[in-house]
Amino acid sequence: MRTASPPEGPGSRTASPPEGFGARQPVHAASGRRLGASHPRQEAPTDLRLVPPALAAWATAAVTLHAPPGRPAGVVAASLTVAGVLLAVRGRRPGRRRTTDRPRLLTSVAAVLLCVAAAAGSAGLHGADLRRGPVPALAREHAPVTAELETTADPRLTRPRAGGPRTAPASVLIEADVRRVEGPGRAAATRTPVLVIVDARPAPRSPPDGRDGERAPWLELLPSTRLRVEARLAPAVTGGDRFAAVLRVRGRNAPEVVGRPSAPQRLAGRLRAGLREATDGLPADARALLPGLVVGDTSRVAPELEEAFRETDLTHTLAVSGANFTILLALLLGPPGLAQRAERRGLAPRLGVSLRATALLGGALSLGFVVVCRPDPSVLRAAACGSVALLALATGRRRSLVPALATAVLLLVLYDPWLARSHGFLLSVLATGALLTLAPRWSAGLRRHGVPPRLAEALAAAGAAQALCAPVVVVLSARVSLVAVPCNLLAEVALAPATVLGFLALATAPFAMPVAKAMAWCASWPAEWIAQVARTGAALPGAGADWPGGWAGAAALGAVTLAVLLVGRGLPGHPWWCGACALLLAVAVLRPPALTRVVTGWPPPGWRMVMCDVGQGDALVLAAGGGTGVVVDAGPDPVLVDRCLRSLGITRIPLVVLTHFHADHVAGLPGVLRGRAVGAIETTGLEDPADQAAFVRRTAAAGGIPVTRAGTGERRRTGELSWEVVWPPPTAAPAAPAAPVAPGAPAHPSPPAPESPNDASVTLLVRTGGLRLLLLGDLEPPAQRALARSPAGRALAEVDVLKVAHHGSAYQDPDLMRRAAPRLALVSAGEDNPYGHPAPSTLAALRAGGATVLRTDRDGALAVVGGEEGSGELSVARR
Repeated sequence: MRTASPPEGPGSRTASPPEGFGARQPVHAASGRRLGASHPRQEAPTDLRLVPPALAAWATAAVTLHAPPGRPAGVVAASLTVAGVLLAVRGRRPGRRRTTDRPRLLTSVAAVLLCVAAAAGSAGLHGADLRRGPVPALAREHAPVTAELETTADPRLTRPRAGGPRTAPASVLIEADVRRVEGPGRAAATRTPVLVIVDARPAPRSPPDGRDGERAPWLELLPSTRLRVEARLAPAVTGGDRFAAVLRVRGRNAPEVVGRPSAPQRLAGRLRAGLREATDGLPADARALLPGLVVGDTSRVAPELEEAFRETDLTHTLAVSGANFTILLALLLGPPGLAQRAERRGLAPRLGVSLRATALLGGALSLGFVVVCRPDPSVLRAAACGSVALLALATGRRRSLVPALATAVLLLVLYDPWLARSHGFLLSVLATGALLTLAPRWSAGLRRHGVPPRLAEALAAAGAAQALCAPVVVVLSARVSLVAVPCNLLAEVALAPATVLGFLALATAPFAMPVAKAMAWCASWPAEWIAQVARTGAALPGAGADWPGGWAGAAALGAVTLAVLLVGRGLPGHPWWCGACALLLAVAVLRPPALTRVVTGWPPPGWRMVMCDVGQGDALVLAAGGGTGVVVDAGPDPVLVDRCLRSLGITRIPLVVLTHFHADHVAGLPGVLRGRAVGAIETTGLEDPADQAAFVRRTAAAGGIPVTRAGTGERRRTGELSWEVVWPPPTAAPAAPAAPVAPGAPAHPSPPAPESPNDASVTLLVRTGGLRLLLLGDLEPPAQRALARSPAGRALAEVDVLKVAHHGSAYQDPDLMRRAAPRLALVSAGEDNPYGHPAPSTLAALRAGGATVLRTDRDGALAVVGGEEGSGELSVARR
């Protein structure tokens, strides 16, 4: 007769440790069993009792932050009163028989009301910070002040933005608390949150990392540093962020520091600086990405790379997120996939550390993570959500995940009510909730249909997070990424090694820089992979699809997503349907030109010129056949002009003509060059504004593209497309040879050289498909009159298409418009632009001359279609 042996398994004390574990592993395994190693299917249904209080506190904080002072107090009083009544009713008549559901319901409602009261009180106190003290009153007066500040976050450099003719200069933004303020006739101590904007003069040359030399001292400030500044106060945006006022600092080359940062911040600053030094010698993408992956430092990320990450929904990898912290905790506790077992495989069990000591180590790691990555709301959110997710997984109790997430949300909203209005916080909570609720079910379903477990978990996690987060992303960008799931799956492979090696470089940099550089070099390989995934995904023709923005668009996308999920539940059992859906998605992403034209009608067959819809600016494309086009101006936004060229299938550009150097014509140049073969860039001879001219030359030099100057009388041809430069006259500066000029070109005295950038616009007379097109750039009446009197003016009579000068402004020469007498007049202008373009008088004059007038702000992108040579056929397609 045999003695029965106890069953072996994760919950058994006699279970053998996995191969490779040390002798002290059984102790750790036993301690793991005390925390529970039950299988998820053996646990009770998910406990949702903490979800209503968390959501109620979240909503209350969002509503009461900017409410009048008495409203939060009223909410607190009413909530406490009703909660007290409910608890009193629950305790009455103890002798009477009652059901068990009623007291439980009353307790739940009372708990929700108590959380509402706490959230309203916290939001009321934080909102009062924006109204108390002398700073708000001084801001309403736009008073000059001398203020003593304490910085509360890392300084950040804004991206230059094209706002009309000139690019808005980059500024340094610093979040700070005013501790003392001296204004006209008053001085007081206070504690008021403000946003400091440093309008430092740009340095002639920028360091390799893109920081302006004179702004660098401001960018190196650490949180908790005390400053003394002379500035002017201004009111913050009404109903905006957490600032009581804006403090604008002008004309100072360096900040006046009156107090050093705290010791923890100095230590964190040394670590971050060491990581930057360790990555200095890496390739550009790895050099930019590694600090972002490790500590959220994105100052080196170029706008083009940032846009690629945004297009593929990989921006969460550029900021400190719960994923970073989860990877670190996984090193300590072991992979989440083994968290249901007693035999864990992290560093702690290999070192014989008990689970209680492991928990303490995890807490210390959390604290260090927050200090090094800065205690900003996003970092606190990442630490809380990452800790909650992995700690619950490490205990093997999936049932505790949702209550733990609800607890984290509740505590964070009470600690910092401004998180209730943060889109980043909402995205983080939705992504974490998707991983805890939808992903396990979807993963199990995929495994039942034969998908390998690791692939099923990855697909389920990426799909669930995308399904819940996409509606919020639409609110911010009015665009849906079609490549987000595959790009996230491909990037996930490299995220863990890049993060771990990056943290090793961070930790070793202060005392062993060669080791740190070696770690950074190893981390550069997975970082480069992530960057390549983002660039490749963003370069696909159908990487994203436009979608209505705002919360109405989010609701529509949510409804569509729900319908797709309901329909797709049965797809795994039908391989043919799955293949058809995959093929349809591939077609939508790759967008074969011939098929796209059939489905969308864009671009129309036989198009000769397209005026892109790039907002308040100019960007035109002249067709040269076979995916080739000549681009005239680049608009103000690289993203918009890149999308236009992609929609037209343009991959080769023999020439880019920049009519003049105003930002609304040249700021989009990086988007024109993105992923395309460009032969040369041709510009006007008047390099004004100088900073924009320097930007064009830097951008061209980075791509190895020659820059030449246009000359009056220059003629070129490519295929059926030909053009002649009819303006401006040559400047005093010598013109570089732009291109072979046709023999026998007439020579004639040039008019005086223009003195303003608009009047120096390169003006082209284009012939294509039997049509004559006159492209006037931004010429104003003096130059228009001079052009009409010039020898080239005789050739401008009765053109077919006129690109109206200067976005259709009121400043037009009527004689030139009468001489041109176009059949079709096109105006490129931005919707609701502040300049009033196009002017009603200009539109009326064009229509009176018999022209059909179309404008991009109302009609979208416009394609001119011509017939055979000499036929004179002319039509327009709108996108």
